[in-house]
Amino acid sequence: MDARREERLRERPGVVVVQGVARGFAQEGAVGSHRLRIDEPLAVGGTDTGPSPYDLLLMALGSCTSMTVALYARRKHWPLDRVVVWLQHSRMHASDCAECEIKEGKIDRIEREIALEGTLTDAQRARLLEIANRCPVHRTLQSEIDIRTRLTWES
Repeated sequence: MDARREERLRERPGVVVVQGVARGFAQEGAVGSHRLRIDEPLAVGGTDTGPSPYDLLLMALGSCTSMTVALYARRKHWPLDRVVVWLQHSRMHASDCAECEIKEGKIDRIEREIALEGTLTDAQRARLLEIANRCPVHRTLQSEIDIRTRLTWES
């Protein structure tokens, strides 16, 4: 990232910047002092130099789930030692989803499995599962999202 973009990042804390050349999929993401390479797998024409955009989305949900569950357990002084979250994204025909409101076109499905390690009771595990569904990223993904895009001449 060039010095000018680095300076703009410092001026706007919390703003994520993603950039890449037009000849491929590889991108560089930046927020604050953090840098991350984003790419597509070889199978779809990428160079596999980083996680895909959907991988990052799943990582956001998984990390938020784990953080939220662990925070709740700490506050309750419950014996939670570790949280492991497995996630997978797929697309399916809406007509194949019995519990979905939409019945036409395709829908996105995220499968999430959560392992709670520790000497928790069944009631504590059930409550932590409820809490997992309340993590902020989960709520964002389930809410209506308003994305506003504008063109800028400045890079």
